[in-house]
Amino acid sequence: MTYCVGLALERGLVFMSDTRTNAGLDNVSTFCKMHVWDVPGERALTLMTAGNLATTQAVISSLGERSKAPEDRRSSVLDTPSMFQTARLVADTLRDEIEKQAGQGQSAESFGATMILGGQIAGSVPRLFLIYPEGNFIEAGPDTPFFQIGEMKYGRPILVRAYDPAMSFEEAMRLLLVSFDSTLKANLTVGAPFDFHVYERDSLKAGTTGRINLDDPYFQTVSQGWGNALKSALDSLPTFSFD
Repeated sequence: MTYCVGLALERGLVFMSDTRTNAGLDNVSTFCKMHVWDVPGERALTLMTAGNLATTQAVISSLGERSKAPEDRRSSVLDTPSMFQTARLVADTLRDEIEKQAGQGQSAESFGATMILGGQIAGSVPRLFLIYPEGNFIEAGPDTPFFQIGEMKYGRPILVRAYDPAMSFEEAMRLLLVSFDSTLKANLTVGAPFDFHVYERDSLKAGTTGRINLDDPYFQTVSQGWGNALKSALDSLPTFSFD
């Protein structure tokens, strides 16, 4: 399975994804689910994927090949005039790939995938989209400032309670790592390492990227500290009485 999160902040956008894929308990692999394109000074884009691995890899390959072929630039994520048009291009590519696979006689549901697209193109503000396998999409806003795909239920409570659009990138990374740690402990289909990308508003270039492993000292500190804090908070609450 998968867990990916995209946060929209006043300072920019923050993305994090796990890397685990599995086709059974004895077939676990690591694949990057985050992809970044940029034209410095003109645009920066991040795409995260969840769902059928063959489908998502086909979509990424198709988008990547178009960006390298001059005759195909009209359908490239490096040449779209707006983030809305970029989201439409990615959504159309995803839907077409699913339909192509389903045309071979298998159910389209088995090739399903969802994606989070975020970024900024010169002349507009940073934008964040959630793209569905049907080829439609929605955009983040004040009421929905972040998107999750994959195994979202375990890590969602901390995001809902602690998210603040004014938080710093460092605070956002801490928040995401707590969310991923909660998901990791509750679901074996989500696993480290975690990839991240931090995009600073109006920079129009790829920002800080990296990979956090399970034995990363900071992640271990956050994981242990969060567990201890939860236990202390629980112990501080009044004890239930049967009277």
